[in-house]
Amino acid sequence: MDARKLMKLRKDLAAFLDAVVGTLDHPRRRRWCEAYVRGVLLDGQRKSIEPMAERLKTIDQSNADYEQALQQFINQSPWDDQAVLDGLQAWIAKRFGTDGYLIIDDTGFPKQGTRSVGVARQYTGTLGKVASCQVAVTLQLATDREVAGLDARLYLPQAWTLDRPRCDQAGVPTDMSYEPKWQLALAMLRRAHLHGFRGPVLADSLFGTVTAFREHLAADGWTYCVGIDSTLKVIAADADLGRVPKPSGRGRPPSRPRKVRAGAKSPAVKQWALDHAADFRNVTWREGTKGKMSSRFAAWRVRPAHKLSAGKEPLSPCWLLAEWPQDAPRPTKYFFSNLPVATSLKRLVATAKSRWWIEHSYRELKDELGLDHFEGRSWRGWHHHVVLVLLAYAFLQDVRRRRTSKRGSASRCHCYDSNCNCSSPVGAVVAHSADRLFRSSSNFSRHS
Repeated sequence: MDARKLMKLRKDLAAFLDAVVGTLDHPRRRRWCEAYVRGVLLDGQRKSIEPMAERLKTIDQSNADYEQALQQFINQSPWDDQAVLDGLQAWIAKRFGTDGYLIIDDTGFPKQGTRSVGVARQYTGTLGKVASCQVAVTLQLATDREVAGLDARLYLPQAWTLDRPRCDQAGVPTDMSYEPKWQLALAMLRRAHLHGFRGPVLADSLFGTVTAFREHLAADGWTYCVGIDSTLKVIAADADLGRVPKPSGRGRPPSRPRKVRAGAKSPAVKQWALDHAADFRNVTWREGTKGKMSSRFAAWRVRPAHKLSAGKEPLSPCWLLAEWPQDAPRPTKYFFSNLPVATSLKRLVATAKSRWWIEHSYRELKDELGLDHFEGRSWRGWHHHVVLVLLAYAFLQDVRRRRTSKRGSASRCHCYDSNCNCSSPVGAVVAHSADRLFRSSSNFSRHS
């Protein structure tokens, strides 16, 4: 966004920050909070502190030491970024609503050296390989009309949590212990639930393959559709496992069906899909910018059974969804979902494919707003920067929303009923709205 356009929105930005962050318990903090968010919104190749300070000082024609003030506000000032996130979620719930897809994902921030908090050689999908980077787990809300960032947390590898002096140097809280990414995701979802957010949880196979993650989602009352690895094993939902044997009078009474025993066999989902190749059919899930988006899919009711061979009873029934593109030699993607039994194949597919929103959001959060541009090393600084970028993104989405509101917007169907007679696939309205929004971003983007 150029300086002229941002100046016209100065009062709107001030009102937004009043609603979300208040005073931050000190007028000086509030002043530099607004300055930092303005710096994130302004055009510029880098959104680290030094170049933002130079741009802001030039625009404001001030003699203040912007670089020192912003450094202190981000890296030393003790304002509570988690309280600001609560304020942001409350504002998003009121402004955008609480219904939509809740998208869990992780993203990498390439980083050299060893002293920046959380940095390690680890896999990142951002680069598609193992590299030196920081990794964040994020939670985003995708509604009928926009996507907004609700939360983001830095993942600390075990090499960090086992090295307390290193953590102390980076300012990691003393009560911080190792948490895998799926546990960070659950914590973010539980916070979102407190603010009223609901809807299907979407995640890729990094999260969905973890049985404990899916079990906790179900226990917490979430509907989910998550990617899984092709190696997970299943049995048919109606498979006969036999009766529980009668007690013999000796030892502990039997508690498992007769066929649940050590060494029992069950196919991996990859083999299951190949064995049921005749079930695949073409499904169109939404209208994209280049036409209808479609592929071949099939879905079955199954029970996850990856521990059946160890004598563990299979888990509760769920959907197994598989995608097998026409030109592929074998299925390419697999999903587990606890959507209702009556859910149609079209709605299963549309739900699974709704993770496409993050392609848009990461492009803007990183390329336009500098999500991964923070050059400091501390835990506090990293979280302060990331939270303020999420604020800037929510403000930008609200500006677009208000500019397009006069055009109207249809509602997306949430019925998940196979007998639904809705005229368009789930996600079609979302796609058209998003295409409009992101085409209109030329009014705010330096890449227009």
